[in-house]
This record gives sequence, C-alpha cells and structure tokens, in this order.
Amino acid sequence: AVRDVLHYLMGAARADAAAAGAYDIGGPDVLRYGQMMNGYAVEAGLPQRAIAALPVLTPGLASHWVNLVTPIPRSIARPLVESLQHDCVMKDHRVDAVIPRPDGGLTPYRRAVRLALGRVAADDVETSWQDAEVLGAPSDPLPSDPEWAGRTVYTDRREARTRARPEALWSVIEGIGGANGWYSSPLLWAARGWMDKLAGGVGLARGRRSTSRVVEGDVVDFWRVEKVEPGRMLRLRAEMRVPGLAWLELGCAPDGDGARYTQRAVFFPQGLSGRLYWLSVLPFHGAIFRGMANRITAAAEAETTR
Repeated sequence: AVRDVLHYLMGAARADAAAAGAYDIGGPDVLRYGQMMNGYAVEAGLPQRAIAALPVLTPGLASHWVNLVTPIPRSIARPLVESLQHDCVMKDHRVDAVIPRPDGGLTPYRRAVRLALGRVAADDVETSWQDAEVLGAPSDPLPSDPEWAGRTVYTDRREARTRARPEALWSVIEGIGGANGWYSSPLLWAARGWMDKLAGGVGLARGRRSTSRVVEGDVVDFWRVEKVEPGRMLRLRAEMRVPGLAWLELGCAPDGDGARYTQRAVFFPQGLSGRLYWLSVLPFHGAIFRGMANRITAAAEAETTR
C-alpha cells in the first residue's frame, strides 16, 4: 500500500547511515493477479469474474486489449502485462531490523483498496496515476499564439450570454467531463472515445480525479488541464489521437446582472492529414459545440435558481 511505502521512505530518512543498502519492502499478502482483481471487485461491489489464462496472447496484443476495455492507455498497459511474467514476492525481510513495521502492521490488499475507494467516494483524491504524463514540449504552439506566428490554425468559437451568476457558470465549467459528461451529443462523444481507443489512444473512460475541482495537470477524459484561471478560464489540451494539436478553452466573465460564456476549440493541423481531419469533423461542430454552449449555460442558470 502507498501508506506503507511512505512509512518506509520516512523511516529510511531517519535510519542509521551504517544500514545503507537496498532492501525489499512488501505487503502482508501474497496474491495472484486474478485474486487481486476479484478482491477489488468485492470491495467495489462488482461481480467477481472467472479468469482464464491465455498463453497465446503476446504482451503487445494483450496491452491492446487492456487499452480497449479499461481506462489504462497502451503505454502503461504493456509494462503491466509484461510484469505478469515475473513473480514479485518479497523474500528478503532484512528491512524489519532497520525500520520497524507501521503501528498496527502492514496494510492488507483488501483494506488498501477499501481506503482508496473511500477517498474516491469522498471526492478526496489528491493524486492519480494519470497525472504522471507530461503536458507537451515547451516548443509546441499554444492556442494563444497570434496569427502572425506562421502556423495554420483552425478555430471554432462560440459565445452566449446567460442570466446565471458568474460563479454558477464557473462551477459548471470546472466540473465538465467525467460523470458530468460534455453537455452535448453523448453518442458522438462516445463514438469519438471508441475511435480513439481503437487507434491505441486513451479514450473517454479515464474520467476525472475530482468531480468538482481541477488543477493544472489533471486528466479530464481524453483531455488534460493545461491552464486554469479560477473563475475565468479553463484550457484543456487534447490527448486523443489526432493529426495535430488541439485545445478546448471554456471561459466566463461577469456581464451586467448575468455572465458571458465563451468557448473556443483550437486545432493546429499536422500536414495534409490534419487539414483533412478538420474538414471531416467540421459538419459535426454545430451539433457538438453549439449544443455544448447552450446546455452549459442552461445548467448554470438552473444552478443559479436553486
């Protein structure tokens, strides 16, 4: 469990320098992967699955399958699948002579899962495995680059005035994605997620770390939060498979006794394939982006009248 790893790291910082060396650490359980998966199912209230080993699958094919049926991208799925070929059992217990075990003992697997699920239910997840990805190279273009920067850029911009309070509008913007969805054409969004999965991308199933708050670096389905100006602007950078670079910016500002909502999709195409991609999705922009603007402002107005 992570809490046990932190216990040993803190203990190592306080340990006698004479004990320096490499030590194994591990939990109290020895489990097969199938037992771990069904243990998670029990704690999550899901049905347990029958698991059969298929030796004909290579790590490459298996990682594609894991990518299709779980939120885990292929880049992470492959090393996980490859690790199935190796036992990872703690056999060297010398660390017990250097760092005492935590009060109450090491955390069993099922209890660790229970604690993690409790934090998810309480919307109290501080970090996620999804946060380990980098946001992109510093040399990449930005949606704020001026037109004279020389790159071809396509933009879809929408604006709407709403009677909603600015703080209510921002609450809807900050909570977009995950269980809250994208406020327009769910079938089209789902189809785009599956297309991304089939191409080896991350798809829509990653969800969000928190249901109501975002910070820079957070994952939101197949987007990543690149910039947040609380109460003003949320910029999402696409991590789906596209021939180019794409962003979605959502903003709000006070406007008289209401607020003004702004929405901007920005795409920097890469070569001819990027230009053809933009033209192929252009007919759907009306349904997706216009519907998104209308429903986001409607949701904010509903929240204002509560």
